[in-house]
Amino acid sequence: MLYLTTPSGATVREAMAAGLIGWMNTPAQGNRLPYGQAWAADNGRFGKGWPGAERWLRWLANHADRAADCRFAVAPDVPMNAAATLQESLPWLPRIRELGYLAAFAAQDGAEDIAMPWEELDVLFLAGTTEWKLGAGARTLVDEALNRGKAIHMGRVNSLKRLRYAAEIGCTTADGTFVAFAPDTNLQRCLAWVDAVESQPALF
Repeated sequence: MLYLTTPSGATVREAMAAGLIGWMNTPAQGNRLPYGQAWAADNGRFGKGWPGAERWLRWLANHADRAADCRFAVAPDVPMNAAATLQESLPWLPRIRELGYLAAFAAQDGAEDIAMPWEELDVLFLAGTTEWKLGAGARTLVDEALNRGKAIHMGRVNSLKRLRYAAEIGCTTADGTFVAFAPDTNLQRCLAWVDAVESQPALF
């Protein structure tokens, strides 16, 4: 499983360069993205990093020469609102693909009850509240995504328990901010999580 985070200190950047973890990049970061770096393109909607649609699309276009190294680019969403996210994301999914990226759809609470755009997405991004992500609704979506050959990503994963759960249900990538706090110490803990998850047989 690839764990994605933000660069925070020389040790973390070295681990990223070595391919041990990936870079969760957003338009607000402003850091230079190295060639060959495994990464994912978040949109910044969760938090304060959303630059607006035009600047976001321009940012994606400016990094399109690195799209082959990018696990996915997340279409603009509306956090915690499945119906609004569907309306917001639909026009952007094909444009993400046109730039050479895999298009990720951020599933929010209740997404199991909407008409998911399966043909337009490449990656199911489990967003929404913690309760929903760990509940039956998200599992229903994950099972459908796996049956359709889609990749699965889980957001806001900041513990071994959560990372292990993500892997068990079929996620191949996850992201979190854990490494950004006390990076020298937490990087080693995070790498140990990944080792523990990869060495554990799947339960499902």
